[in-house]
Amino acid sequence: MTRPTIEDVARIAGVSIATVSRCLHMPDVVAVKTRERVLNAVRQTGYNLNAAAQSLRQRRSNTVLVVVPDIGNTFFSEILGGIETEASAAGLTMLIGDTGRSDTGRSRAREDAYVRYLLNGRADGALLLADPQAAWFDIPTRNAVGLPPIVAISEVGPQSGPVTVSIDNEGAACAAVTHLIALGHRRIAHVAGPQSNILTAQRLAGYRRALGEAGMTPAPDLEFPGDFGLASGRAAFDLFRDHRPSALFFANDEMAMGFLSTAYAAGVRVPRDVSIVGFDDIHFAQSCIPSLTTIRQPRSEMGATAMRLLLSILAGQAPASVRLPFDLVIRGSTAGVPDGHGADTRMASSPAPRG
Repeated sequence: MTRPTIEDVARIAGVSIATVSRCLHMPDVVAVKTRERVLNAVRQTGYNLNAAAQSLRQRRSNTVLVVVPDIGNTFFSEILGGIETEASAAGLTMLIGDTGRSDTGRSRAREDAYVRYLLNGRADGALLLADPQAAWFDIPTRNAVGLPPIVAISEVGPQSGPVTVSIDNEGAACAAVTHLIALGHRRIAHVAGPQSNILTAQRLAGYRRALGEAGMTPAPDLEFPGDFGLASGRAAFDLFRDHRPSALFFANDEMAMGFLSTAYAAGVRVPRDVSIVGFDDIHFAQSCIPSLTTIRQPRSEMGATAMRLLLSILAGQAPASVRLPFDLVIRGSTAGVPDGHGADTRMASSPAPRG
């Protein structure tokens, strides 16, 4: 059987050999539609002898390590799918390491084991969906010459290293809360993520920014604790009953769904009695009742982009970090201010009148 060549890929994609090479080495300089045609042709032909894959083979193992904090979290599934598509096209095997995020925190022992796995040459590079305070993010050695490169995805902060893939979490949170304000809500609560997580700080900042831009003062008693889990969403219902906001913005969809089910069982209807907004647009967000208004992250593209960046580094390139766009998806969980939240209550978070 004849081995597929780069000429076969170029012919099927309807582009030049040079364009195929640029797509596989420096995908960010190639138009999205062109890149999709080339990658489809790569998959169709089974071609994997591009320069990036050859560079990988010359290094060590044809393997990329993907580290996630909780493989059971549905948020990560689409990211992993995007990574796998690009890795497969480059002839790489993807190994998944789960650091075991839980109520008691991640497993430092697992984390250290994966670091050793990478440094011992058993993988050619790593993609991290991990806490930027983790052992991985040692600034003096990140992506240094002779060490396996690392690309951070999603949980991106000042310590995340030189190459990252993310969205504007603060801007997305601001957009979510601005949507609630536009519906007339003034008493808006926020249910945060784990205190030490960089995404928690970014989304809290966006919540506060939206209130400030609307001339409203954030109220500390409306900032509820959470941990990204269903249970903390359920626990937020008790705080809701104590403080009675007309709307809540959750730092992720799982907590919003935990609240939604608890509210339903207690006879509180969404959005008749309270509006809620989530973050991530996981698969179940559109199938719960009511469907969840949320921030959609392009998770598959985040994974695919990160894999392409890693390939570029391994091929000797120096790619820049990428920030992808987000979308506010408006569904059935948000509506205007419910009855019983009159003018005085709705302005509870606004500045006191002057004069």
